[in-house]
Amino acid sequence: MSAAPALWPGADGEPVSCREKVKVLTENHAEAEQVLKDAFEDAILMGVDEAAMRRILTEMVAGLPSPKRR
Repeated sequence: MSAAPALWPGADGEPVSCREKVKVLTENHAEAEQVLKDAFEDAILMGVDEAAMRRILTEMVAGLPSPKRR
């Protein structure tokens, strides 16, 4: 598993410094990584091409809508 970023870059260019926000971001990172790992492993074990699955997951993340554009 990969480590969460040491610094979470803020929209203003400065790192997010609020301890509670950093805690939530780190927890979200761990949860997202586990879900992606499980989905990836399931797909590979069910016969999906590894490179294709990586592309599918990358496209999924790239397609996430911004909550700022509502």
